[in-house]
Amino acid sequence: MDDFKGDVDKESCSKSINETVNGSHQFTIKGYSLAKGMGAGRCIPSDVFNVGGYDWAIYFYPDGKNPEDSSMYVSVFIALASEGTDVRALFELTLVDQSGKGKHKVHSHFDRALESGPYSLKYRGSMWGYKRFFRRTTLETSDYLKDDCLIMNCTVGVVRTRLEGPKQYSISVPPSDMGRGFKELLESESGCDIDFQVGDETFRAHKLILAARSPVFRAQFFGLVGDPNMDKVVVKDVDPLIFKAMLLFIYTDKLPDAHEITGSTSMCTSTNMVQHLLAVSDLYNLDRLKLLCEAKLCEDLSAENVATTLALAEQHQCMQLKAICLKFAANPVNLGVFWSGQNCLAKVLPQLEAYVHDAVMQSEGFRHLEESCPSMLCELLKTLASGDENSSLLSGRKRSGSSLLGVDLADGAPAESANPNGRRLRRRF
Repeated sequence: MDDFKGDVDKESCSKSINETVNGSHQFTIKGYSLAKGMGAGRCIPSDVFNVGGYDWAIYFYPDGKNPEDSSMYVSVFIALASEGTDVRALFELTLVDQSGKGKHKVHSHFDRALESGPYSLKYRGSMWGYKRFFRRTTLETSDYLKDDCLIMNCTVGVVRTRLEGPKQYSISVPPSDMGRGFKELLESESGCDIDFQVGDETFRAHKLILAARSPVFRAQFFGLVGDPNMDKVVVKDVDPLIFKAMLLFIYTDKLPDAHEITGSTSMCTSTNMVQHLLAVSDLYNLDRLKLLCEAKLCEDLSAENVATTLALAEQHQCMQLKAICLKFAANPVNLGVFWSGQNCLAKVLPQLEAYVHDAVMQSEGFRHLEESCPSMLCELLKTLASGDENSSLLSGRKRSGSSLLGVDLADGAPAESANPNGRRLRRRF
């Protein structure tokens, strides 16, 4: 097994990259009419230009390249003008429209895939082009010819293949330790200029760091009504351990470990701390901390804490967390409610009473939800009613706009939902 691991460590990789080295040349022919009559097969060459380490030239044949065409066409070719073997390239020839309308005559390989790939030029003098590039009589009456002058643009793309292997040398860069440095600064209290009195405990911190991380602290210390000379703040209604956790996040940008803060490894303690930390993050506009708390509460969601978490999500406008809690609570596996198909409110309500001993509904959090967020209880019941579209409860007759749990209410009757304790909660619209 150790030998196998040794072989795996020796794995390597490489990459072959095919690309083109491109270059262009403009060839202008003045006195076109004087070039006519020089004979088929005779050309006017451009100056030599270099692309991709090779020399190239444009050949213009006023009377055509082939005698059999009887000088009816002009011919244009691009030729390899230096020594080379199997030079692979793409080409583009453009006859410029000199009227300004932009209707150039373009023959290009760059904007279309070639069935057989790039052209391969075997030796010096090899060329690519068109024997019948343009009918001469048409050319001489077109906008391509102006003041007895032709302008041609040529682009050559020489194909190059290169191999990339693993880097032979590299310098390992460790992950950022900025958070650790700021945490040490907080714990050492070096340079602190503000004290927070939280219950019976005092925490020292740095105004600039707090202001950089929290809009609330920025306004408190440096805003229009803030006091930059303030050196002590009394914080009410926040547990000292939760405030300490918030400070650790501000300095480290990480969700603090519950064990580090509370000294307990209990899941219940961890969830409780994160719930309170979410409320404080909302108070101080720490949006990233708020999202981290939401994500952690989502991971730790259970029948015992879903009700308190749902109430918290509603109070602090955590829409994603709220939706997840509703789905979790509405799941029959979690709630324990089996909808047997009754579509009568008189039958549904006793069912809810029957299942009041379920883990969710018997939890302290559920009772807290009833008292603090009755609208959430109503919304939970609506989620239960619409949770399973395939259930016989919802496959019965179509509900009216004012029905609840599949029950049609009489016209003008107030819409109400029920909770397991027998009280009725008026739905909010």
